Amino acid sequence: MSLPTLRQILGLPAFRGAELLSGQARLDGQITWVHVAEVLDAARLLSGGELLLSTGLELARTSPEARVAYVRSLAEAGVGGLGLELVQWLKEVPAEMLQTARMLQFPILVFRSEVRFAELTRAAHERILRPAVSEDEPLLESLLDALIEAGLGQRFLERQLGTLLRLPSRPKSTLLATLEALLLAQFNIAKAARKLGVRRQSIYYRLEQLRGMLGELESPEKRFGLWLALELLKRQG
Repeated sequence: MSLPTLRQILGLPAFRGAELLSGQARLDGQITWVHVAEVLDAARLLSGGELLLSTGLELARTSPEARVAYVRSLAEAGVGGLGLELVQWLKEVPAEMLQTARMLQFPILVFRSEVRFAELTRAAHERILRPAVSEDEPLLESLLDALIEAGLGQRFLERQLGTLLRLPSRPKSTLLATLEALLLAQFNIAKAARKLGVRRQSIYYRLEQLRGMLGELESPEKRFGLWLALELLKRQG
């Protein structure tokens, strides 16, 4: 698992509408997480590398001096970038903010139409936490080796897939294949259906079964654990 750059985050379909106004030289900076925050002292809560998203509510209410201080505080905290929705509270990035950002080479990106921050954070976090599947990337193999060598492989499988593994052979193989297809497609139903050669309704039905047996499947952490478990299961043959 390697951290994506800001360039890679902006390449995600969810970020298609983003327009980068400053900080082009920082596009290859790694993004560690995505947060939504409106408060002007958000920098004190961050550890560096984050992409911050805001509607600009507090920025619209405050003074030009405070807006400059806000951009400076984010840059000094090592924040990876600021994403602003220019719809309700701000229609344009205030000139003093943009000037400061360009002087500091701090990335500011904007959305000129309404976006769902939940979808942006979900897409980014899935990319940040996505396990490595390339043969050139040793991390996944290292994780699997560590689980096996520590004698934790079977316990991990039970924790992640337990109920599913106790099914009869045919439904078990069907649901395992569906789970893998959904993970590969980032839970895009149409893509998963095409990969498996079935109708989308079948995927919806199987997804309900999977949720019933495995619990919620929405968090990036859960999906990473499931992917790791599937790879571990393949090793067992």
